[in-house]
Amino acid sequence: MFRRSLLALPAVLAAARVSAQPARLPVAASFSILGDMAAKVGGERIALAVIVGADVDAHGFQPRPSDAVALRGARLILRNGLGFDDWMDRLVRSSGTRGTVVTATQGITPRMMEAHHHHGHDHSHGQGSQRRGTPQRVPDPHAWQDLRHGQTYLRTIADALAAADPDGAETYRRNAAAFLDRLDALDAWVRGEVATVPQARRRVVTSHDAFGYFGDAYGVAFFSPQGVSTKAEPSAQQVARLIRQIRAENITAVFMENMTNPATLRRIAAEAGVAVGGRLYADALSAPGGPAPDYEAMFRYNVGLLVPAMRGAA
Repeated sequence: MFRRSLLALPAVLAAARVSAQPARLPVAASFSILGDMAAKVGGERIALAVIVGADVDAHGFQPRPSDAVALRGARLILRNGLGFDDWMDRLVRSSGTRGTVVTATQGITPRMMEAHHHHGHDHSHGQGSQRRGTPQRVPDPHAWQDLRHGQTYLRTIADALAAADPDGAETYRRNAAAFLDRLDALDAWVRGEVATVPQARRRVVTSHDAFGYFGDAYGVAFFSPQGVSTKAEPSAQQVARLIRQIRAENITAVFMENMTNPATLRRIAAEAGVAVGGRLYADALSAPGGPAPDYEAMFRYNVGLLVPAMRGAA
């Protein structure tokens, strides 16, 4: 019996260690890019649920009952804000969660952009429609496309995790600090790559207007037939104007995005006599086996496509 007790001792000790480990903090994030940031900062201390996963469009997302269940048990809920994931507000209300809701873009001064009345999903925050024909200025929600803003996201997430789980505060801050250092290096790399392209050739056409922050940060001009939302339908005049611009300025960098309908952009490219250079990742990451499974990989992949195309070497 004593021998059997000794043999059973390792299993008993292992079970004791497991039971002694703190329960993971339940965290929910609205979409894949925000989820990746939370996972990198939270590590093994959090149990993460991502509502809008890889290669799925968060614009105008329609939550399911299972999404409300995922939110109900979360102690921390991360949203982007600036109109990108307003459906999260309804989902939070319907779920009955008591979790703390944190907006990752808090503290970021957004760039403003023009919204069109034909958008299927607007970012007006309930401000009311303007007079017909008058362009409405709304915040651009895609702030993660500037790595410096991405660092603000990380600091906000680390602070929110530390507030929800004070015992893990040092772990969260250490993980965030390592991530911030990597983003510093990545930002320098992006600037160096773009600098290899002559200023006059730093012009890109994309499916929808998701790269404004990237353009402002790294000195690239982006044009889009679709506006801020992937649900927008460009007018015939907008399409014709973009075709003329591609021809007149000899724009060679034309890209689709991983969540958008490619039909309009393919027609524009065909009529302008240019080739579509592939798919960029803007609002969602790729699946784990894809080219952009996390935030850092997304930047490296996108820049790896953009720079040769702008040079005209794609």
